[in-house]
Amino acid sequence: MLTVDVALAFFAASLLLGIAPGPDNIFVLTQSAVYGVGAGIVTTLGLVTGLCVHTAAVALGVAAIFQSSPLAFTVLKTVGAGYLLWLAWLSFKAGAALAVTRGDGAPFPGFAPLYRRGIVMNVTNPKVSLFFLAFLPQFCDPARGSMVMQVLSLGLLFMLATIVVFFSIALLGGRLALWFNKSPGGQVLIHRAAGLVFVGLAVVLLFAGL
Repeated sequence: MLTVDVALAFFAASLLLGIAPGPDNIFVLTQSAVYGVGAGIVTTLGLVTGLCVHTAAVALGVAAIFQSSPLAFTVLKTVGAGYLLWLAWLSFKAGAALAVTRGDGAPFPGFAPLYRRGIVMNVTNPKVSLFFLAFLPQFCDPARGSMVMQVLSLGLLFMLATIVVFFSIALLGGRLALWFNKSPGGQVLIHRAAGLVFVGLAVVLLFAGL
């Protein structure tokens, strides 16, 4: 079982890691800037659901496969990069539609697709599992009982910290959405910026090493 001191130290470290610029918080900012605060919050919930998968993988030792198998790592990151490029294509397409229809194109995709985007974005990034595999065990101690339960507890704390930070980012993105959506040109700009972000994230993921 985790002690209060360990839990607080881990939570503080998780908050700092959440604030540091990375693919997930940039993804939340982009979605909320395009579709509003609600979209950022739902995307965050999808990302956190993905963290459940990574936490379980580390607790069960599955993440070690990605550390020892370059093929498994490459396959998963290629799938993730392909998905990001597909999102980039949707964003560029939305921008073009808006330019033609003067603001009447690109409907809101719905909260369910945004939630799924968050899950896929997180689950298909093998670096998250490897990060958890390296980070979480540092706060575990066999003397405190079950290692599996300690990893699961730390995973829950990390998810809570992620929610706190990413909800704040979603609020910021929502303000950007209000500003950009005042004009068709602003809508086109934010969609194209989102597309470029997705392409950049795909490149970073595709060329990430073990």
